[in-house]
Amino acid sequence: MIPPAVAAAAAALGATVRRADRVAGGDICRAHRVELDDGATIFVKHLPDAPASLFEREAAGLRWLAGAGALRVPEVLGSGAGHLALEWIDSGRPAPDHDERLGRGLAALHRAGADAFGAGADGWIGTLPLPNSPLPTWDAFLAQRRIEPLIRAGVDRGILDPGDATLWERVRGRLEELLGAAAHEPPARLHGDLWSGNAMTDAAGRPVLIDPAAHGGHREVDLAMMRLFGGFSGRVFAAYDEEHPPAPGEPGRRALHQLHPLLVHAVLFGGGYPRRVRAILRDHA
Repeated sequence: MIPPAVAAAAAALGATVRRADRVAGGDICRAHRVELDDGATIFVKHLPDAPASLFEREAAGLRWLAGAGALRVPEVLGSGAGHLALEWIDSGRPAPDHDERLGRGLAALHRAGADAFGAGADGWIGTLPLPNSPLPTWDAFLAQRRIEPLIRAGVDRGILDPGDATLWERVRGRLEELLGAAAHEPPARLHGDLWSGNAMTDAAGRPVLIDPAAHGGHREVDLAMMRLFGGFSGRVFAAYDEEHPPAPGEPGRRALHQLHPLLVHAVLFGGGYPRRVRAILRDHA
């Protein structure tokens, strides 16, 4: 049976579905490799009862990342309330210089910059809202748009306790100091959810970025996320550092830039993530 969202995605392209095969689509959404009646093959990502702007914002983020011309991202074919249609990209084995190309390309993506810390519209990370109203400084944006909403959500849901909120208030009081010189870097063009599952390799062996939560932010956010769950070689980071070395002291700031993804996972999945959040807050309070 062809899922209604897949049929709708094809219809929006003026086609009908010849065949639809289920493929991996991440932790939240469903996905299909879809052959259309005109012979084209596309990728359709969908989610029943998806938030109204979920796929619209992902489509906008993909186009914005593509505009940097730094790394390949899937071409957006169309989006609707419950689906996103993208070009189908065949996967392959990494070329010998794949990791270096990823590191250099990520540096170029970050250098492409953004107009502000934030974006023109709020977005999503998984099914959690991602507030993007711009703020003038990185420490303010990190605190007010990323960490504080999830601290509140975690306490409200009983995932975090009020003591965690108190620890955060201590960290917030010295956040600019903790970030040091890095707090004053200009906004970078971020993927925003760059774990290894959101980077693939195409048939030519080149890196491809998928599933972004794109916005203007501090470039160490992507780097910290990449190290949080692993899956990227040291060659990637070495190539990045050659092109665009982080400000001195980046390892000491890394945990602060990992707080947001850890909070996302704590609120979505629970498990051991609240303990990891608590440990970072204690270390920096």
